[in-house]
Amino acid sequence: MDSRLLGLILVFAPLSLFSFGGGQAVVADIQYQTVEVHGWLTNQQFTDLYAVSRAAPGPSTLIAALIGWQVYGFVGAVVACLAIYIPSSIVVYGATSWWHKNEKSPWRTAIEKGLGPVAVGLIFAGMLAVLRAAHIVEPGNVNYLGLATVIGAGALLYLTKISPYLLIGIVAVLYASLQFLPL
Repeated sequence: MDSRLLGLILVFAPLSLFSFGGGQAVVADIQYQTVEVHGWLTNQQFTDLYAVSRAAPGPSTLIAALIGWQVYGFVGAVVACLAIYIPSSIVVYGATSWWHKNEKSPWRTAIEKGLGPVAVGLIFAGMLAVLRAAHIVEPGNVNYLGLATVIGAGALLYLTKISPYLLIGIVAVLYASLQFLPL
């Protein structure tokens, strides 16, 4: 087996097991592994793939397939997908069976209360990694226009029923028009 394919498995299979709260919870680790550790992508490439994965319909872990494609083409995309989905699917199947059999268990209550904050923390770390990779937030430097756009877009998506595709189009037109303003 090619070392890049094995690398994809060794990156995505463990992350699959830590993706509490969904794929967004492991974005920071995906960015670190693919950019910093393995050098498969630049920060800009990661940001671009992340944007495509979020704009496309489907799960947030679609980024694994896009990274796999970048690293090893179609076979890399398949391997990355299998690595990100199979381990967590097996765990979820086992956990669901246990969960339904042990409704009154104190362990079940402890798990419910304990995993909520973990998921929120992992999702926040993923968001921060993407903001840093996009050079919106860096130590000692903040791109306030980019940060305002992210916060505004997030608020619009959360508080309204606006289509994400319409919002992407509006932001694209806004940024394109700002390029022609003399500042």
